[in-house]
Amino acid sequence: MRLRDPGDFRAIRETGASFARGPLKLVVRANQLQHPRLGISISRRVGIATKRNRIKRLLREAFRLMQHDWPAGYDLVILVRPHEPLILAEYQKILSAGMVKLVGSNGSRGEETERRRDGETQRGRDEETK
Repeated sequence: MRLRDPGDFRAIRETGASFARGPLKLVVRANQLQHPRLGISISRRVGIATKRNRIKRLLREAFRLMQHDWPAGYDLVILVRPHEPLILAEYQKILSAGMVKLVGSNGSRGEETERRRDGETQRGRDEETK
C-alpha cells in the first residue's frame, strides 16, 4: 500500500527514525496496520519527469520484493536526493540496510526508533545521569 496523504508524510518525517545512505534517506515509523506502507518524496531537482518516474518505479519494485522480509506495521517514507538512477539491486541493498538499522533484523524496533518513540533525547538521558 502507498502513503498518499500529506499529513501522513509530515507526521512520519517529524516523528520517525531516519537512516541516510547514498542518494536516499529512509524515515520509518510504526503504524497500527498489519502491513507496511510506502511513500516516496522526490523533488524536481532530481531531474526530468521520466528520470523521477523511473527512480520511483525502481524504489516501489524494491519495496514490493522485500516487504515480506520485514515486520508488518511500519510506514516507510523515502526521500530521494539528486542522482542518476541506480539498478534495482542497489536500491534493494540501501532499503535492506536501512530497515535492519531502524527496525532490526528480527522485527524488534532498532535502538534509535525506541528512543524517538519514547520521546527520549540525548540531552534528556544526560540530565538523568547527573
